[in-house]
Amino acid sequence: MGEHRRAEAAVALGRWTEPEEVLAEGRRLRAAVSHEAHRALTLAPDRPSVVEYVEASNEGRLPHLVPLRIGRMLASPFAFFRGSAGLMAGDLAVGPRSGLDAQLCGDAHAANFGLYGTPDGQIVMDINDFDETLPGPWEWDLKRLVTSLVLAGRAGGVSEKGCRDAAGDAVRAYRGAAKHLAEIPFLESWSALGDESVLSKAKADDLTDEFSRAASKARKNTSAKVAAKWTRREGGHWRFVADPPVLTRIPDAEAQAVIDALPSYVDTLRESRYELIMRYGVSDVAFRVVGTGSVGLRNYLVLLHGNGDEALILQVKEARRSALAPFLDVPEAKHEGKRIVHGARLVQAETDILLGWTTIGERHFIVRQFRNRKGEIDATTLKRDDLDDYGRFAGALLARAHSRSVDPRLLAGYCAGGDDLDEAFTRYAVAYADQTAADHERLAKAVKSGRLAAHVE
Repeated sequence: MGEHRRAEAAVALGRWTEPEEVLAEGRRLRAAVSHEAHRALTLAPDRPSVVEYVEASNEGRLPHLVPLRIGRMLASPFAFFRGSAGLMAGDLAVGPRSGLDAQLCGDAHAANFGLYGTPDGQIVMDINDFDETLPGPWEWDLKRLVTSLVLAGRAGGVSEKGCRDAAGDAVRAYRGAAKHLAEIPFLESWSALGDESVLSKAKADDLTDEFSRAASKARKNTSAKVAAKWTRREGGHWRFVADPPVLTRIPDAEAQAVIDALPSYVDTLRESRYELIMRYGVSDVAFRVVGTGSVGLRNYLVLLHGNGDEALILQVKEARRSALAPFLDVPEAKHEGKRIVHGARLVQAETDILLGWTTIGERHFIVRQFRNRKGEIDATTLKRDDLDDYGRFAGALLARAHSRSVDPRLLAGYCAGGDDLDEAFTRYAVAYADQTAADHERLAKAVKSGRLAAHVE
């Protein structure tokens, strides 16, 4: 019996392969789709107009919040970019494909890299938004990242050369990280964290002060702090304090539907966390508007209390079909919340221990801790040298994220000798940033003409 089990394990694990053999496969993919092929900007032949895209993407959202979403997208081309992942996905789908797929973030722009706390108290930086996650061409994430760096730099007044340098260095750092991960033991590459040590490896030391300041703020960004600011005790019960339009009260029946969905959420947690979450009791539920791309989706905050005055706030956020799904040959998700949780668990080195999913009515949701020592480095406020460092840091983190779902030796093989890859992605980033600026201008004209309603905060 023991011999039989060992034989089954050997079959399941597959044949051991020489590293050079795997690298060579990556190089063969590069021979089929060259680095230079990625420089061309190709727009989808059936690309919708900006108005058509915005109207389609607003379907199913709460109507009274749609003008707020459009108002946030109006703020700048970078803000428009944040709300138009599906528009870019359609354009990426008609471009070249390396032939190498990874679990994508799906919306890997510069504002979706953030700081958060690990269970053992470390502050790390990683991709922190997986609403669009799906398996797909790794280069889609990298192209979205480098385009966002150009747009963020322009928003912050960085010169065009500085924006191009940040984009090119992000690709170079991605290649360098893939190479490093391809050379170390699998267990080390799998568990690599996005902590301050990555700054040095990515040659982004100038960003250390920014990271330290953001980490210091993140350590204080806890449920206890949010509860102290946003809740008060009324008649022996803790309640959220309304702050419309961002934080609002909801009807009792709606709040009860959220509470009733929590048991099915608890069932999705890993077994060791079940006993933990069951020690808390629900005190209140409120509605909160979040983000740019997510404005208009249903998003609730659930206030729980634990040991004495201990507060824990969960976010219950609507999960919709990925904006990338129409352009990728993947099975339809049975539960969009489960899709997001699976992607996050696969991509992040450390995932929120209370991350799970549930269903309210016929809508899918994810559930996670709200303000789990979260922080950010706002790329639109960075000066040229810091933007360059931010690009290196984000590029390295993205390579680490992709290496969790694709052998880093394949990535390293494809990216090797990649000066042409740096140049190709940089050219693409600048061209698509220009296209985004034009799209943003079309949105502004549609609002000015009255075709679209916008609420500017």
